[in-house]
Amino acid sequence: MNFDGEDLSHKALGDRLPPDETHVFRECDLTEADLWGAPLAGARFESCVLDRTDFRKADLDGAVFTGGGGMRTRFNDADLIDAVFTDVDLSSAQFSGALLTDVSFAGCRMIGAALTGSRGTGFKVSRSNLTLANLGGCSLRKEHIEGVRFDDADLSGCDFTEATLSDCRLRGTRLLHTKFAKADLRGADLGEPDDDKLRAFAGAIITQAQANAILGARGITVL
Repeated sequence: MNFDGEDLSHKALGDRLPPDETHVFRECDLTEADLWGAPLAGARFESCVLDRTDFRKADLDGAVFTGGGGMRTRFNDADLIDAVFTDVDLSSAQFSGALLTDVSFAGCRMIGAALTGSRGTGFKVSRSNLTLANLGGCSLRKEHIEGVRFDDADLSGCDFTEATLSDCRLRGTRLLHTKFAKADLRGADLGEPDDDKLRAFAGAIITQAQANAILGARGITVL
């Protein structure tokens, strides 16, 4: 079923979507639309307005979101296996309880997004802004993470073991019990080092310049 340029705001759409079809939404307004539990596996959302859209418990396995987006979209407890988000505004989006196995976020604005409490084996993120986001407890083991801003984000309990962070920023980031064992941080801006950061970076790979900056912040001069 195709929806082109339709105003679907504030509407309950679950009963309108046959479960045996692939649904395509192009340039639709889905502001506060109710898609709770909807059968949306393989669906496409192209340049849609997603302000406070309710995708809770929806089946979004393999869904593709391109462009568009909005504030406070709810994906709580949704199935998002192999879903792809490209250039989508996901500011303050909620993913608690969502199944995020092999999900890809590329070029997304995820300021204040909450992924803590999500399920699955991990997800990929690149060229995205996760300032003030909460990723507490998420796994990004062995991922190549490029061009991501984690400024003032909460990464407590996250697992970055053997990950590579390239052109990433960790300024003001909360890293309580975060793991970076064997992670390559040579291409990352580590921000001002504090005790939690130093503990988190144990076992990580950094440059000599980064090491000098850390020691310099502790009043130690390296000659």
